[in-house]
Amino acid sequence: MMALLLFLILVAVVLGIAGAVIEGLLYLLVIGVVVFVCALAYTALRFRRGGSRHG
Repeated sequence: MMALLLFLILVAVVLGIAGAVIEGLLYLLVIGVVVFVCALAYTALRFRRGGSRHG
């Protein structure tokens, strides 16, 4: 599950950089921000519930 979270954050960063650099693709920046916020919200909910139980 941690790999998925890291992948989502990486995708958000790449989309954000592409949206900020490439002219006319501002929507990629918005999508990147939304993906990043969703990943942070998922992490917050998981750790609030004590999601890293082993056993």
